[in-house]
Amino acid sequence: MSSPLPTGKKSVNLSAPVRGSRIRRDPPPPVKKVVVRDPEVRETRMVVFGVVGFAIALFIVALAASVYSGWSPGDYSVHANLD
Repeated sequence: MSSPLPTGKKSVNLSAPVRGSRIRRDPPPPVKKVVVRDPEVRETRMVVFGVVGFAIALFIVALAASVYSGWSPGDYSVHANLD
């Protein structure tokens, strides 16, 4: 059998004391402050968005129904007497 080829590397002595790393590192970034929002303000805003969104949806449905049925505001004429 042949003998293993020499690697050229030194073996590591794991029982020897290890000195600390000398790599300089940046300090950790400062902790960002979290802004605490008032839950009532957030809830009020969500309610307003919900009501407005629902009203817009109803308007779109009514507009689509009127277009589907063939109704148009141009079907009517308004005459005003200014006497």
